[in-house]
Amino acid sequence: MTATVPPASSENPIPDPAGRVELPPGAVLTDARFVNDDLLPVPLARRRWTTYNFTALWVGMAHNIPSWLLASGLVALGMDWKQAVFTIALANVIVLAPMLLTGHAGPKYGIPFPVLARASFGLRGANLPAMIRAAVACAWFGIQTWIGGQGVFVLLGKLFGGWAEASEVGGQPWTLWVCFVLFWALELAIIYRGMEALRRFENWAAPFVIVGALVLLAWIANKAGGLGPLLDQPSRLGWGADFWPVFFPSLMGMIAFWSTLSLNIPDFTRFGAGQRAQVWGQTLGLPTTMTLFALLSVFVTSGSQAVYGAAIWDPVELAAKTDNVFGLLFALITVLVATISVNIAANVVSPAYDLANLAPKFITFRTGALITGVVGVVIMPWKLTETPELYIFTWLGLVGGLLGTVAGILVADYWIVRRTRLDLTDLYTPGGRYWYTSGWNPHAVVAFLTGGVLAVGGSHSAPGKGPFPEDGLIPFLKPLADYGWAVGLAASLVVYLALTAGTRRRV
Repeated sequence: MTATVPPASSENPIPDPAGRVELPPGAVLTDARFVNDDLLPVPLARRRWTTYNFTALWVGMAHNIPSWLLASGLVALGMDWKQAVFTIALANVIVLAPMLLTGHAGPKYGIPFPVLARASFGLRGANLPAMIRAAVACAWFGIQTWIGGQGVFVLLGKLFGGWAEASEVGGQPWTLWVCFVLFWALELAIIYRGMEALRRFENWAAPFVIVGALVLLAWIANKAGGLGPLLDQPSRLGWGADFWPVFFPSLMGMIAFWSTLSLNIPDFTRFGAGQRAQVWGQTLGLPTTMTLFALLSVFVTSGSQAVYGAAIWDPVELAAKTDNVFGLLFALITVLVATISVNIAANVVSPAYDLANLAPKFITFRTGALITGVVGVVIMPWKLTETPELYIFTWLGLVGGLLGTVAGILVADYWIVRRTRLDLTDLYTPGGRYWYTSGWNPHAVVAFLTGGVLAVGGSHSAPGKGPFPEDGLIPFLKPLADYGWAVGLAASLVVYLALTAGTRRRV
């Protein structure tokens, strides 16, 4: 494949006054192993996402059923609502930092995450972090699609009746499988239209989902005559010795919830009009939205306690309590929009680019999206959300440790070693400064292996609560497992800087 870079316009010199860079006009990149049109830098004229676009992106992604259920999972582990909301808020403030640092390369160079990873891992080595990120995204895509399909199943069953009693296939009603498949197909149809279609969808999806959540709050508050007694329920953990062993792994799990995007956020910021747009958009969109959504979920659940005598944490189950046809239809549309909004943006865009990076000659962005959809079903995602322990400690803990390790290397290389200076042409050219040893940077591989082992080597499960040994995979590393994301990020960053201290290459 030969890719010709579009000429720069006279209004956008190279670099432009905002410090944004694009490839030299008329440059020709000919190696099909590393180039296709989806991986090339976005031309300056197409980098036009504003602060509102990034804020709307995060509002649309944060307002979803799994986000709603985060607080419920923490309460199920023994926290009260204040501890749960505090944990979620702190986690999202922490994860915002690497989000902004890796996001910087997007508006400046217009490159996606797997191309940015070439600077630190090498042109071939970048497939290592890209495939890890892609595998996580495929799993998340399957989880979100299953949850969305369940929501459609519950609400349509309430409208038409008898769905839950349908004959079973694979242990589930066949009507649930139909909802799952239809939901899956709708998501892929939207992303197949490309990133501009996603931007337009997120712009109207974000306010719609907010309205839907507020309507649910108003409805339950009206039925309850005010919010119920759940807000007064004490923590089963207190703030002493019983709290901290639950708090730290839970904090790492909440960080892991968005640690995926802290890697591949350049996939979105590459369309940004400038650094101000991505910094303010993400800062206004992520920590504030996640915290407010956690509060909203607690308040609504509090009302359900007062009305129904039991806390109903699942918003779909709660919405199904109404007998109003209009209310059910509105809830159905809200579930559809909320889940599609996060799933496409967070879990399809990244693996589509990552798979394209693996084989640019054969895999385009659209082909990668379709592969993601298939893999997301094959892994049977419904198994990962069976219990809070499995979901928060095992799944999110393992994901956070590995992705934190990659983030440490990216931040160290881009900000400290290179001081944000990259050679765009060499990012696509074998034999250039990012070729290292046959396309692999040994320093990045060693840093990744070191950070990864320290972060997840001690992974353990409570007796009967998960797949890991109670004493940990590597017993002496068990004390580090509860801090997996932080351990992985810090260890890989320090090791990478130590290995490159004498051979740092600056562009």
